[in-house]
Amino acid sequence: MTFIDQHADVFGVEPICRVLTEHGCPISTSTYYAAKRRPPSARAVRDAELDAHIQRIHAANYGVYGARKVWRQLLREGHQVARCTVERRMRALGLQGARRGKKIRTTTPDPGHERAADQLQRDFTAQRPNTAWVADFTYVSAWCGVVYVAFVVDVYSRAIVGWAASLTKHTTLVLDALDMALWRRERTGHPAGPGLIHHSDAGSQLGFNQSSQHCCSAASLDAR
Repeated sequence: MTFIDQHADVFGVEPICRVLTEHGCPISTSTYYAAKRRPPSARAVRDAELDAHIQRIHAANYGVYGARKVWRQLLREGHQVARCTVERRMRALGLQGARRGKKIRTTTPDPGHERAADQLQRDFTAQRPNTAWVADFTYVSAWCGVVYVAFVVDVYSRAIVGWAASLTKHTTLVLDALDMALWRRERTGHPAGPGLIHHSDAGSQLGFNQSSQHCCSAASLDAR
């Protein structure tokens, strides 16, 4: 029926029915017109009414609601409908909710590198600035894709003293954050001294464990 409706203005109903019949889909012209004159079924009427509510709820929530949330919103509004029906109508309308991307791992332990000793001994307190820094990096979902952000925090003040962002999670990302922290402290007249402990997690970000031990010769670096 839908196929005939879409092409009737170009080819005509009778030629389309004749060609379909010749190719194994028998349908007569009278059958087509009888179906067109038949009143819509109760299910079709219900689906049309439900479609309007589904489209309204989906658009009102910026297109992020999936079938489950649309279904719950319909129930809150007093529409008694099964979840499977909402799923069926959303598929027919071409609507879907926002989907979570695949889980991203930021750091992976590298058995080929010896883990540095934990010089902080899990004591994340400090009596003065520039005695202990902790570092890590994470990711943020953005319109351009995944943005990785590395940061260095001074344990004493809990202030972020260095940070860096990148579209890739290469070694330079975390080293740039550490370089910024060292540069900022030196610029403010409070350079990091030999007693500084730099503490990170046990992951090995493309050689970060090895590089972080070496990149700041003035400080005692703990890459754990």
